[in-house]
Amino acid sequence: MARLFSDHVVLQRQQPIPVWGWTKPGETVKVTLAGQTQQAKADASGEWLVRFAPLEAGGPHTLVVTAKSGSAQATDVLIGEVWLCSGQSNMEWSVKQADHFSAEKKNANFPQIRHFRVEHELALTPQTELTAGDWQVASAQTVGDFTAVGFFFARELYQKLNVPIGLLHSSWGGSQVEGWISKEGMMSNAELRPTVQNLPTNWTAADSLTDLKLRQQLKVPANLTPADEARYLEPGYDFAGWRKADPMGQWEWKDMRGFTGQGYMTRPVTIPDELVAVPTTLALAENDSPNQVYINGKLAWEGAVKGVRKISIPAGTWRAGENRILVKMGGVTDPAWYGLGLRGTADDLYVSAGDQRVSLANNWRILPAFGEKHTYKRFMNNVAVSLYNAMIAPLEPFALRGVLWYQGETNAGRAYQYRQSFPLLITDWRQRFGQNMSFYFVQLSSFGANQSSNQGSNWAELREAQTMTLSLPKTGMAVTTDVGNAKDIHPTNKQDVGHRLALNALKLDFGQNVNYASPMYDKAAFEGGRAIVTFKNADVGLVVKDKYGYLKGFELAGADKVFHYAQAQINGNTVVVSSPNVAKPVAVRYAWADSPEEANLFSTDGLPANSFRTDTWPGVTISAKFE
Repeated sequence: MARLFSDHVVLQRQQPIPVWGWTKPGETVKVTLAGQTQQAKADASGEWLVRFAPLEAGGPHTLVVTAKSGSAQATDVLIGEVWLCSGQSNMEWSVKQADHFSAEKKNANFPQIRHFRVEHELALTPQTELTAGDWQVASAQTVGDFTAVGFFFARELYQKLNVPIGLLHSSWGGSQVEGWISKEGMMSNAELRPTVQNLPTNWTAADSLTDLKLRQQLKVPANLTPADEARYLEPGYDFAGWRKADPMGQWEWKDMRGFTGQGYMTRPVTIPDELVAVPTTLALAENDSPNQVYINGKLAWEGAVKGVRKISIPAGTWRAGENRILVKMGGVTDPAWYGLGLRGTADDLYVSAGDQRVSLANNWRILPAFGEKHTYKRFMNNVAVSLYNAMIAPLEPFALRGVLWYQGETNAGRAYQYRQSFPLLITDWRQRFGQNMSFYFVQLSSFGANQSSNQGSNWAELREAQTMTLSLPKTGMAVTTDVGNAKDIHPTNKQDVGHRLALNALKLDFGQNVNYASPMYDKAAFEGGRAIVTFKNADVGLVVKDKYGYLKGFELAGADKVFHYAQAQINGNTVVVSSPNVAKPVAVRYAWADSPEEANLFSTDGLPANSFRTDTWPGVTISAKFE
């Protein structure tokens, strides 16, 4: 049988149950489960599939398949609720990384909650089987490796429904939505079709395509040679076209598409007169590969150093005023997976002598060494559809109640296009699985700056795209801006996230009487110099979470499209917004920032109001497209 049908599997109740596997071509197999027997004949490739009539929750059962050539079985099979958990790192985030793990693992002995983790794999064509994975039974010993959002969701469902819960977990940190959609799905969209019409079918071609795209992105000639790169040492060479970037951290996360090889980092540095005639220390953080350090085009040092590199520079090397540093380096050797980039902190970048220090923390430009031999990691975002091919296609048509999705951070720069790509993913998966399964997703939390609407926010625009996706049937959204972390893209409070997703399922799938949705913008009236905003899902009442009772997070703009922070007051299920700086408001926005930490409008049962805007003025991501 397919790997999914192994010991401890949970199968979906109240729906036909497909089971499949492989045997000799043309051979007949007999499959039994819970008193039912089904037969099928393997096709020319040896694949067979049967469907059992719907079963109610229960078990344990044994799933057995027999044929002339042999037999297979899965034991401890339960019938219950099955949810596919997917997305990027905030879905991948494990229970042991979440808040209060020591307490949570003591509350993890739920033998009827099971978890199957799909290994990270990429493929250029749809795969039929997984290469690894098994079902784990929830316990203090195993739960640490479960998806945290999925487990907290499953635990609440189990406690409310008392039926087995299976979590089929297939996610990859940093992944973009376009990797999770099938090629057929991408081809159905006019805007995305050109990027996938001629996808590579082998990894050599894929690497060549990745190399071409990266060169185009960085405006590097296709035929660059080591001789061309030697010109970087010439006086007056123009580095203006190089990528402005913080050199700290892995460069592959700075739009370098998994480049593996050597690279350059450079910046000007102004040296005061008093440091010219004395020996200085040049600190260059950590990169333990063989490095070459050039100052004003001349080799000043070469070698490999573990730890923070503090290089002695002889007196007379620097000149007074502007100098240029150029560092050529390879990927970090320990750990080897790190690739190009620096470890440590930006405080480890400086020139010093005595008690005088010149910081080198900023103003770097970086560029891979395309003229040298280089390769590409099998990066999850290098080739569209490659995640779908390896990590979703082999799961089809496993019976599901629904999908839990937490993704969007990587697509924030293309937020407008997410209005198309995210609904496309939902439609595509429903077609591929042959099921109209529920689809509940986590809206982006708070991370980054609390800027005003005048600066714009790609994260706010991505949240808007997610909100628009609620127009699809059988969808639901968990608003989480109040449980984010402006300084960490991975907030550790995954309990509230799982709970808010569970509210959607309890209400929409199981008919329980719970308030499941955050207050959502409905309409606005502009009159008397004020905006009167009406909310849906506000029947339970609206409250301010602030000890002084001040409602925050609202902005108003007039016809000039300039936004001003505004005063706001709750009046029933409406909020009245005004500002002395906007006599005739025409637009109101709420929580329109990457990290709207001050936004504090909630329903009385604790769900944060959704961010919104009443205008349709062009956003900061309107022109960004997937390539």
